[in-house]
Amino acid sequence: MSSGQTSHSLAFRVMRLCRPSFHVDNPLRLDPADLLAGEDIFDDPLAASDLPRLLHNHTLKSNDSDLTYRTRFLLNDPSDAMGLSGLLVLPQSFGAIYLGETFCSYISINNSSNFEVRDVVIKAEIQTEKQRILLLDTSKSPVESIRAGGRYDFIVEHDVKELGAHTLVCSALYNDGDGERKYLPQFFKFVVANPLSVKTKVRIVKDNTFLEACIENHTKSNLYMDQVEFEPSQHWTATVLKAGEGLSDNDSPTREIFKQPILIRSGGGIQNYLYQLKLSSQGSAQMKVDGSNVLGKLQITWRTNLGEPGRLQTQQILGSPITRKEIELQVMEVPSVTILERPFLVHLNLTNQTDRTMGPFEVWLSQSDSREEQVVMVNGLRAMALPQVEAFCSTDFRLNLIATKLGVQKITGITVFDIREKRTYEPLPDLEIFVDSV
Repeated sequence: MSSGQTSHSLAFRVMRLCRPSFHVDNPLRLDPADLLAGEDIFDDPLAASDLPRLLHNHTLKSNDSDLTYRTRFLLNDPSDAMGLSGLLVLPQSFGAIYLGETFCSYISINNSSNFEVRDVVIKAEIQTEKQRILLLDTSKSPVESIRAGGRYDFIVEHDVKELGAHTLVCSALYNDGDGERKYLPQFFKFVVANPLSVKTKVRIVKDNTFLEACIENHTKSNLYMDQVEFEPSQHWTATVLKAGEGLSDNDSPTREIFKQPILIRSGGGIQNYLYQLKLSSQGSAQMKVDGSNVLGKLQITWRTNLGEPGRLQTQQILGSPITRKEIELQVMEVPSVTILERPFLVHLNLTNQTDRTMGPFEVWLSQSDSREEQVVMVNGLRAMALPQVEAFCSTDFRLNLIATKLGVQKITGITVFDIREKRTYEPLPDLEIFVDSV
């Protein structure tokens, strides 16, 4: 706590500034009627009418002059059963400090000697495993003097953003009564815990993306959630879904000014939230180019029983992995009915999803590895030539095919080949067509 074995005139005293707690009387109070009669006394009207007289003979009203305190355990008022005396208790220790809270401390440096100390330079800083944060430094304007028996008080604040061990380091550099320059460091350690945990799950239902968030309270006090808002990343929009209510857009200009906070009970209470996420058409193309699957992050604010605020922000929440493709081949239109041994056209689209020009290309039907006979084949030249495709652009083309067998058949192995890079891309998934004789 001090530098070496040197005796010091000054000493630091630290008190955490937080909301007080209620003072609760532990003794159990009781109603005198429960001692003298059971619940069935009210079944007999005659006995019930004598109950007030019996109580008067065996109990006394609370009286300040009664030094025996015979009535201190009696319920003189129904509210006495709560055990709340109406008094508030200031914090007796640092207590539990949680991530997202503001650590506020009242620090007093006391001169316990019989002489005055002068030119006092005071520093206060928070030291974590990763960094040191300066809270107060009077180097440029030292405290001129602290008289014998006097003190100098100040308040420091720090937004807690790291978990684990923290140390509040208070130091003073001063001239003692004999003119000697002395250095006094004192250390006050505390641990920052996680107040809640957030578990998320992303579900994709057809074209809709849903985000489930489960928040669990790990503290010893109730948490009243002021706000649990999802901040979507670029190209995404978020809508919170509530049971028994319609959709409520996060971007709606008409928000509720006064809304009831959501209670998450202490010691493992949970609350679930559901968001519907929508991706813009422009964002869909951009995500395929970038390969990014970042959905956004949650902003959470809360208050404790006596209004102590807290705030946390989650890390970026990721969606399903996106496979980046340089070239994407899509089917635009396939004839509903194809006539046997008559040419038909399949409408295709080739998209360049890179930031550079690609091609030229060739498109053909690759041979299947299986021994099955290829029923659908190219009508004409085996390979169809396509020109270069500019960055982030696409080109439409029609492949001329012919079917040689009746019934439901498959078009297999539509393949794109980059002539310049000598690269063959993954074939298009099989397409089914119906081949008729007429």
